[in-house]
Amino acid sequence: MPQNHLTILTGASRGMGLAMAQQLLKSGNTLVCIARSTNADLAIEAKAAGVTIEQWQQDLSQGEQAAHKLQAWLQAQGPQAFASATLINNAGMIPQIAPLSHSNVDDLATALRVGLEAPMQLTAAFLGATDSWTVPRKVLNISSGLGRRAMASQAAYCAAKAGMDHFTRCVALDEALKPHGAKVCSLAPGVIDTDMQVQLRGADPAAFPDRQNFANLKTGGQLTSPTDAAIRVLAWLERADFGTNPVADVRDA
Repeated sequence: MPQNHLTILTGASRGMGLAMAQQLLKSGNTLVCIARSTNADLAIEAKAAGVTIEQWQQDLSQGEQAAHKLQAWLQAQGPQAFASATLINNAGMIPQIAPLSHSNVDDLATALRVGLEAPMQLTAAFLGATDSWTVPRKVLNISSGLGRRAMASQAAYCAAKAGMDHFTRCVALDEALKPHGAKVCSLAPGVIDTDMQVQLRGADPAAFPDRQNFANLKTGGQLTSPTDAAIRVLAWLERADFGTNPVADVRDA
């Protein structure tokens, strides 16, 4: 049996995605990163660690392109190539922070494509290409508390994450019917100190009533670092009961 464990990770060039990629650079792992840009330091770290890494430069607003490439790549590897296979849909984006009535329709489309359409397409490609594999398979969707709680001026982001939660519930039902079905979970990672938080804190207060709450999280030291958040998320992925609850939060017991 191969001892190589495959992880496919989107949004791996910065923030928590980069931190997860760095933590996955361990002997016995193969890492495929899909992001708008490649990260030269990550390639250097992977070489030093002796880990196979591929970085696919792909705009996930064109998720079907990434999905077709992933499906073909997985089919070329075959069912005996890896001891396990995991897809982590981490990429997401916040469009212009404004009420829906003042939102740019192109921005809305891009946010929904990156945050919901691409994860669905990549999950479909991953599960379809590996359906005959008997090794453990997992899909981890990085969700948000805002998928479960509405917020003014955040309609697109909230809708994308709520959709991610619900499509994960559906996929869990699909996979439970199969003899070697994948385990799936849509996980809220907590509040993380990333560029997205900078975007929220810098929004126009008149357009974003919750701006001060996000500023208070920063000044109050309540934001988790990307490194610590990645540790918690990857630990959740390794839990024996991963997927038992298809919608979860790292702050759950």
